[in-house]
Amino acid sequence: MADAAKLNKEEQGHQVSGFSLMEPVGKLAQYPRRLRSFLHDVRVEMKLVNWPTWLDVKSTTIIVTITVAFFGIYFWITDLLFGKGIGALLHYFDKH
Repeated sequence: MADAAKLNKEEQGHQVSGFSLMEPVGKLAQYPRRLRSFLHDVRVEMKLVNWPTWLDVKSTTIIVTITVAFFGIYFWITDLLFGKGIGALLHYFDKH
């Protein structure tokens, strides 16, 4: 009996009426209002953002540039040393 009631509720949820075909048209008609609401929310949120000062941007950019250059040189030297070391090992075992 409980299964029959459950099945009946599921069938009611899947019934197709003439108005259900109009649902995509209704969503399309709401698009301009939803877009205007979204853009308004974006504008409100953007006013709440704490933007960095020009001095903060410059100093952070300099720090990032120096850090990237340092690690680039570090990994280049490390790769060069390991490459030479592996090359020497391969050359040593190639002779024997």
